[in-house]
Amino acid sequence: MKPLVYGLFLISVNLIMAQAKYLTKTGTVGFEASVPSFEEVRASTNTVTAILNADNGEFAALVLVKGFRFKNALMEEHFNENYAESHKFPKATFKGKIEDYDLLKLGQKSKYILNGELNFHGKTKLIDGVEIIISETNDMIHLEGEFMTKASDFDIKIPKIVRNKIAETVEVSFDFELKMK
Repeated sequence: MKPLVYGLFLISVNLIMAQAKYLTKTGTVGFEASVPSFEEVRASTNTVTAILNADNGEFAALVLVKGFRFKNALMEEHFNENYAESHKFPKATFKGKIEDYDLLKLGQKSKYILNGELNFHGKTKLIDGVEIIISETNDMIHLEGEFMTKASDFDIKIPKIVRNKIAETVEVSFDFELKMK
């Protein structure tokens, strides 16, 4: 009888201490590396999986690189074959933590700082000091922000012939509507 009571106690403690997780599979990530007077270099995807642990502010996202869509199909092809090499590096990931994170107040927008590691094109780079805005309504959390990075940080070589048409600094934006898991 003691093992049964002990087992039930452990299960109930685990349920009580279960972490509140919020998830989406339809998040949006976009980037822009446009240069004035040249064709827009912009793409986005809305099939991003992201998860937030609402108890401690841990956050992770996964992007399938081939999911990025450009206005120009040829640009999309060059991005996948020559720059991102999505056949060799099919995923981009971000793992991080929100600084000074505490439970949100229903209906209020709050600013936080997100720090973490971005893995893209087989390289990992520390991304820190990203200002994000988070709000919570009912059983959903909205999280959005943007940061700057460089193609060279991920060993992406831009050929001389197009170097002046693609910005070295890339603006990355994200927007997630996370639902309680």
